Amino acid sequence: MQYQEALDYLYNQLPMFQTQGKKALKKDLRNIIQLCDWLGNPQDNYPCIHIAGTNGKGSVSHYLASILSMHGYKVGLYTSPHYRDFRERIKIDKNLLDKSSVKEFVSKFKAYQVSNPNFHPSFFELTVAMAFWAFYIFKVDIVILETGLGGTLDSTNIVLPIISVITNISLDHQWTLGYTLPEIAKEKAGIIKKDIPVIIGEYQKEVQAVFEKKARSCTSDLAYANEIITTKNSISTQSTKNKTVFHEKGSRKKVAVQFDVHFEVKNFQTALATLHSLENNAQKSSFTLSLDYPKIERKFKAELKKWHYLGRMQWISKSPKIIVDSAHNEGGLKEFFKFVSDYKYDQLHIIIGFVNDKELDTVLGFFPKEARYYFVAAKIPRAMKTERLEAACEEYYLEGKSYASSRHALAAAKRRAHKNDLICVVGSIFVVAEVV
Repeated sequence: MQYQEALDYLYNQLPMFQTQGKKALKKDLRNIIQLCDWLGNPQDNYPCIHIAGTNGKGSVSHYLASILSMHGYKVGLYTSPHYRDFRERIKIDKNLLDKSSVKEFVSKFKAYQVSNPNFHPSFFELTVAMAFWAFYIFKVDIVILETGLGGTLDSTNIVLPIISVITNISLDHQWTLGYTLPEIAKEKAGIIKKDIPVIIGEYQKEVQAVFEKKARSCTSDLAYANEIITTKNSISTQSTKNKTVFHEKGSRKKVAVQFDVHFEVKNFQTALATLHSLENNAQKSSFTLSLDYPKIERKFKAELKKWHYLGRMQWISKSPKIIVDSAHNEGGLKEFFKFVSDYKYDQLHIIIGFVNDKELDTVLGFFPKEARYYFVAAKIPRAMKTERLEAACEEYYLEGKSYASSRHALAAAKRRAHKNDLICVVGSIFVVAEVV
């Protein structure tokens, strides 16, 4: 089998949420359980940190992988979706999973399916199983595992982690997760396991009771990140001199790291709180860790780049200034435009696209009216048509023009932009993926 054949099989023959949306979702764990039984349950052979949440779980996952890697651990990292390369989903020791392993796994599964012709797992189920298998084959020391959409019935939710992490809750994918924050929180809280500690990245009064009730029922120790790690110094988006200092509560340990925006600070705080909890509960998890704060301060940013960290507050050009971000829901867009409002520019250009199941009324109010808009549809079946998007934006007084592709829109924005203008690409992971 050639590598492209393996990819074609994954993309074209299996139900895939990225292209099909909710049609590809299966609200039970039977398929992933069958896949893991067939593989010998590789997910039971290494410690795992399990991460759910609406926003920030990809960032927290990469932050955790970076810090653990610089401490000498061989780390397996599973995140989704990918931007440019399928193998971004499965990383081992800073490297994308090799093509030979992808081919080997798909070949193994196709052979298995010959004797199980009625077994048809989804794209996500199969890639999660591939990750579990690869992490076992390559003998990682620890796995960072990001959920897909939810928690309770997410395919990743068959692991018994050493710690669970829930970053925050915002309105997103309401048609499957729920139409209120407590409903969504209940779904995400499904990753909380009996007697396994849980870190909540952001205190939110609306969902506090949901998390604390689930933790009590599981006799799991629950802590909020800001109860463990405190922060000092405000962020200046215009200055590279201003760093945020993260203090370990109750000790003199601290680390200072430069971030551009507040949500990056919260994500780093969550990651650091998670590792601090592991460090102080080694007797329960049998995973030993001794954090070197000076090393984190010196090497974190450089280490993060090695993990192929794409699509989140990523500057892709300095002249003209172009920033891309995968923010696509209420919480993410609120934080992104908080950064934009503090940034100095003459004219703002925004390339915008969404998937067709996005509830636009929950997000369009965050977009600034003074910007010039470039409406696009990503090259996936789930993309919202530009005619619908443009019509909806008119109701919010967001004026612009539709373009045939994300790259055409970016080229047009670059032609129009002057030296002190700012170009943003936002609204859909799939639009961002077409320009990074």
